[in-house]
Amino acid sequence: TTNLQRDNKMAWLEKPIKGLLLDISGVLKNGDLAIEGSVEAFRRLKASKIPFRLCTNETQEPREALRAKLSRLQFDVDLDKIFAPAPAMAARLRQEKRIPHLLIHPKINCEFDQPPNGVEPDCVVIGDACEAFTYEAMNTAFNILLKLKQKGEPKFYTLGRGKYYMEPNGLMLDLGPFTAALEYASGLTAELIGKPSPRFFKSALDSLELPPDQVVMIGDDIVGDVGGAQGVGLRGVLVRTGKFQPSDENHEKVKPDAIVDNFSQAIDQILQKCCYSCKSQRFDDRVPKK
Repeated sequence: TTNLQRDNKMAWLEKPIKGLLLDISGVLKNGDLAIEGSVEAFRRLKASKIPFRLCTNETQEPREALRAKLSRLQFDVDLDKIFAPAPAMAARLRQEKRIPHLLIHPKINCEFDQPPNGVEPDCVVIGDACEAFTYEAMNTAFNILLKLKQKGEPKFYTLGRGKYYMEPNGLMLDLGPFTAALEYASGLTAELIGKPSPRFFKSALDSLELPPDQVVMIGDDIVGDVGGAQGVGLRGVLVRTGKFQPSDENHEKVKPDAIVDNFSQAIDQILQKCCYSCKSQRFDDRVPKK
């Protein structure tokens, strides 16, 4: 590796990094297993006091259950630091006073207000329903969409567009293919609530109270994580873990600001740079001003 190539690889560290957005699945863990080195890296990050938020498209379990699972894996994080599509969708439905037909995983029903009996839905919300993606369930959602379309008021929301994700036993179909099937059949386009929606990223940014150019997103999804983050002005770092595929390094549209082996390597590089910057700043402070 030449000095020029090495400098190019480290260019993403030149601007200040004041905050981080982290994906969960594929970065910190795969399924119920922590990715090697991620627990220790997470501890180093927390000790550094660099603020962070976890931005996930997880829609198979509520945030409280996700936080508990992370805690069992030794990732201790407060609930308000986890940003997930279901709570964002539920808040939007309340704000707009909508009554949804929910095609979601049974475990996240608790995130939503239950519609009153006998009242017809005025929108359809689809999440990663997993085994609940039966033909009957998909067909019911399809027919409701057609009825809404005929009324001229179709509202269709999806909590994600991911193609697949990594579990310990291999890649699994994500929500995107099921969303695409309903879009194709109904002729409607679903509004995205999770990543890579700009609105979703901006909600996490607002929580950090930092400008986009001072925040880095670390993820394993070249489009959802890296491309989505870059779309709102963040730097996007791709990890070679989780759903990562070698072809992602030469994606036709999305060019990561950096590609690292894993979360641990990313945190090491960030903390080394921040530590160097802090030392330089402390040295500068000691130098008498002329």
